[in-house]
Amino acid sequence: MAKQFIPFTEAKHRSAVIVDSLHPNGLVLAHWRGAENPHNTADDTSAGIVLNALRQNIKGLDVPYVTANHFDVDGFVGVWSILNPAKALQNEAVLRQMALIGDFRELDLTNAAADQALKLVCWLNKVEKEKFYPPFGADEWEENEVEASVPKFTYFLEVFGEVLVHPEDFEPDWKTEYEQVLVDYQIINTPVTQVTTFPEIGLVQIQTPQPVHYYALFSRTIGYDMVLAKYSENRYELEYKYTTWVDISSRPTLPRVPLKPLAQILQNLEASGHQWTAESVTDTGPILRLNGKQLVKKERYANPTERPIYSSSIAPEIIIKQVVPYFQERFKGISPKQRWTWPEIKEFSK
Repeated sequence: MAKQFIPFTEAKHRSAVIVDSLHPNGLVLAHWRGAENPHNTADDTSAGIVLNALRQNIKGLDVPYVTANHFDVDGFVGVWSILNPAKALQNEAVLRQMALIGDFRELDLTNAAADQALKLVCWLNKVEKEKFYPPFGADEWEENEVEASVPKFTYFLEVFGEVLVHPEDFEPDWKTEYEQVLVDYQIINTPVTQVTTFPEIGLVQIQTPQPVHYYALFSRTIGYDMVLAKYSENRYELEYKYTTWVDISSRPTLPRVPLKPLAQILQNLEASGHQWTAESVTDTGPILRLNGKQLVKKERYANPTERPIYSSSIAPEIIIKQVVPYFQERFKGISPKQRWTWPEIKEFSK
């Protein structure tokens, strides 16, 4: 039976496959916390869960509709796969890599499918911004993402199949970002960049001369959930990856603990005149950073190269001596596990 994409608001009237979202009226295929996915479909990404469900032809896929409550790479790939199951399974490796790059920004060019996936993600990024609005940009137009994302789905569901098969025909749309990622990927994977890991707290420190594209920066963070980026001139950003906002199945994780107390600790040492700030643990990607002005969500989601990163008066060796003990103390007696609940995570903020 041919399926149809419907706006998320219609799911209350029509039973649908619910991708990368939660809704009681349908089959949920999502890595969101609290999602109850079908047996043996677990995956780190929602698109991966969808592909697992398609491969097993699980019960519940026969409903005529599919929907999602927001547009991003992972959710789009999942929705497209439900509508095009045969083509999705033929291109499974590339689609899985698209979801990983899009959601977790974890680019691994040693994976044979990653290069094509990167081109497709870069194509989607550019066209999304040019024809519609950037991720988390709906508020700028005083629109709700649930409703504002529908035209995106309508457009990309129509054209993506051709781009997937012939990405070379769409090179003008992906080439600029793709080439920048490759340049930055080279920087991040050469001796000019120093990587230090702290497995007991899930932290990776990346010291590199200048801010780089997220897909390059996070290429060195696979298996970790917090990233401390240290750039020249005492510029720093510490952030939680999206791997701790969702339920990933490949490994256990530690819960998020609040960053604002750490921001206050650093503020007490700061003499630059700038303010250390951080978002709450429920934000999709909280960043601890020096602010000249408060960044809106779309600015924080954008690449580090697209936002100002201010110089701190705190030396690099002092930053790490504050950051590591902060998390060591808060994770004392806590073991990594899967399926942390939001109430459990919020408890750590008290």
